[in-house]
Amino acid sequence: MDQAEKLRNIIKKQELEAAANKNNARVITVTSGKGGVGKTSISVNLAIQLQRMGKKVIVLDADFGLANIEIMLGVRPQYNLSDLMFRGKDIKDIITYGPEGIGFISGGSGIKEMANLTREQVFQLINKMYDLDRLADFIIVDTGAGISDSVLEFVAASAEVLLVVTPEPTSITDAYALLKSMNASSSYKPGKTSVKMVANQVRNSRDADKLFDKLGVVVNKFLNIEIEYMGGVPYDTNMQRAVVRQEPLSMTTPNSAAAKFIQKMAHMFEDEEKESEHVFGIMQLFSNVIRMKFKR
Repeated sequence: MDQAEKLRNIIKKQELEAAANKNNARVITVTSGKGGVGKTSISVNLAIQLQRMGKKVIVLDADFGLANIEIMLGVRPQYNLSDLMFRGKDIKDIITYGPEGIGFISGGSGIKEMANLTREQVFQLINKMYDLDRLADFIIVDTGAGISDSVLEFVAASAEVLLVVTPEPTSITDAYALLKSMNASSSYKPGKTSVKMVANQVRNSRDADKLFDKLGVVVNKFLNIEIEYMGGVPYDTNMQRAVVRQEPLSMTTPNSAAAKFIQKMAHMFEDEEKESEHVFGIMQLFSNVIRMKFKR
């Protein structure tokens, strides 16, 4: 039995144990086909709104090489995912707490380095992700922009994807390219991944509906993916001001149109949580990502 096969067997055993657990965190992977569409702003503000509803929320910044989450929160973490994987830190050590008590984990270079883990490191990482499932009700994974390998690994490995799209033609075409790549991935299993689209920076609900129709028509025609529609976040100049000030919109102007819509989204996710008997968990997500890396 080669090294890769041994690692796959470890992962499979851990997955069977996790599948029987009813207390896994709800994992939402937030992504987009391109940068500059407000993906990280939605991730952070959604986390804050869920936290205000009494949920324990942790955001994982999976954008390798960048630090968008910490910049937006105005908090610099002492440790990141690499410290967990290679320098003996525990999950609690690498969680930094920001405004309103939301936790976040910086990916650092850890996302890229997962392909080079030893058997023991895989075992330790998956066990530590199991601990993370116990610490949160919701884990929001903020991916990088575009369709790089690291983004596709997280998207294809996820049970729940929130796709952020704006009315710009390039945003629509790049979002479709992302879904097309996910659809072609050997790890993507139709029916196992829920894709929800939210229109961002739209002038009104009619424009949001049109945006969803544009993307939905081509996806339904050419891809084996079903997209759910969550509505549209209104264009709001307060959002740009909040980003510049390094303070989340939900804190600076909680009564703004965009903040109120994201609050509505949080309630939509909470309602779904009540209906679900079992959720995916972050351990399962990392197991899937590691398995994908072994297939290369």
